[in-house]
Amino acid sequence: MSITVQLKPWGNSQGIRISREILRMIGADQNSELEMEVKGDFIILRKPVKRKTLPEYAAAFGGKLGPYEEFDWGAGIGIERWMDADN
Repeated sequence: MSITVQLKPWGNSQGIRISREILRMIGADQNSELEMEVKGDFIILRKPVKRKTLPEYAAAFGGKLGPYEEFDWGAGIGIERWMDADN
């Protein structure tokens, strides 16, 4: 989709208007923050990626992120060297 917009004075800067329909297409509203990137002669606006915090991830798993208990792998076979509290 391509539309033409016009730069307009906005204080000491320039601004463009983005229609409600365009904002709705990207899931944004008039108070949303957008990331702006300049690549050559392109200006790219996008919604920032919302990354979950560790507490948000933990909440999805009942507050626990595991491991829940130590797993016994059995005795070593071959040339493995297991470190313990005495080494």
